[in-house]
Amino acid sequence: MDAGAAQDAAGTGDAGPLMQGWAALSLRGRFVLLALLPLLASLALIALAVRQQESALAEREHALVRASYMEARRTELKHYVDLAVSTIRPLLGQPHGQERALAILSSLDYGRDGYFFVYSLTGRVQMHSRQPELIGQNLWELRDPQGRPTIQQLIQQARSGGGYVEYLWRKPSSSLLAPKLGYVVMVPEWEWMLGTGLYLDGIEATMDELEHGARQNITTTMLWVGAVAVFGVALISAGALVLNLSEHRSAEAKLRALARQVVQSQEDERARLARELHDGVSQSLVATKLLIESAQQEPAGAARLQELALQRLNSTLAEVRHLSHALRPALLDTLGLPAALQHLTGEFDAAGGTHFAATIDGEEVGLPEAVNTALFRIAQEALNNAARHAQATTVTVTLRFLADGGLSLEVVDDGRGFDADAAQAVADRGLGLRSMRERADALGARLSLMTSPGIGARLTVKLSAATLARAAA
Repeated sequence: MDAGAAQDAAGTGDAGPLMQGWAALSLRGRFVLLALLPLLASLALIALAVRQQESALAEREHALVRASYMEARRTELKHYVDLAVSTIRPLLGQPHGQERALAILSSLDYGRDGYFFVYSLTGRVQMHSRQPELIGQNLWELRDPQGRPTIQQLIQQARSGGGYVEYLWRKPSSSLLAPKLGYVVMVPEWEWMLGTGLYLDGIEATMDELEHGARQNITTTMLWVGAVAVFGVALISAGALVLNLSEHRSAEAKLRALARQVVQSQEDERARLARELHDGVSQSLVATKLLIESAQQEPAGAARLQELALQRLNSTLAEVRHLSHALRPALLDTLGLPAALQHLTGEFDAAGGTHFAATIDGEEVGLPEAVNTALFRIAQEALNNAARHAQATTVTVTLRFLADGGLSLEVVDDGRGFDADAAQAVADRGLGLRSMRERADALGARLSLMTSPGIGARLTVKLSAATLARAAA
């Protein structure tokens, strides 16, 4: 066995058990399975949507809490610095005021990592209650791991009127670098930069707790969705168990009847295709033949008529390709029924000899596809019959949109007329007339034909508003 055959055998072996399992299911089992699959799919989609919504809500809550927390801490820092400034303000201008102010500030703190610091405007440390070893050092050139000048940023912000600065600083309680939010102001009388700050790693821990809570909520919701799925499966299974045997047998009988109808529908489809080939492709070929004959008889306009004939052949080819799709005329899809009728009469008129024209009366409205197709085919058959047999000088097609919501199609020629009853009595003649009547009957329309030898012909198809409504439904 070659590789391809081996793969085919393997594929067949994989698919076989699935197909056998489906075939082994009873009708009731298939109904239950088909009921469960949409339920499970819907619950899965609901779970996915809920998860996404809860995740988005958690993210928004995270952002709001963080923003609120930061705003509260900013306000808190500003209050601390304002309190410190108000505490040392009475010492301004007093003997030994700076030493006393530094002593007071070093004694002020709020928590393990909450303290004040004082720098000169040149970067020298005047007071640092948590890191006294820094006092007296000039840290002007101190930079963080990213290369940013830490002290210069703080002093620049103080010179600018005071404000907030985010920077990295070693946390006293852990001796590790941590992000910090500081608030600094300038004491111009002593050329100091006074400030305090808080470390931001605490808020990250709070945010982690919120995220953990959100994940727990999402997990709880998923468990509830799963419980609903289990309950739904159990409910549908219980409902399937109470189906009685008579309903099962009735369904099997209907399926057998449906199988018989499928065979009959195949025969009906063959008959429909025969009508479509006669009314569509055959009429197009006749129109092409007339154009070619006209080109032979009128050399002056041969090029134009040959071009029209070529266009008609292309249209015929396209129509043959679409026979598998209910044989819909391409003109109807692109132009609609009124424009399609005008285009159709224009093609017949271009063949010369007989004048063809189409008029549209009333206010145009959208028509159901079945009505468009049937009326177009009826008009096409009538025009083809007039071109081949009527020997008329004028053929007129009128499509009327009636005030009561109805519709009428009228094809009139001034040709020699014919005996309609005699034509339909012959088996191999009158196929076009029978096709038109069948199309009208399928719509519920009323078709009338007034003709006799020597007086021309008038074909009328009328559809009431109720008929159009049923066709649309």
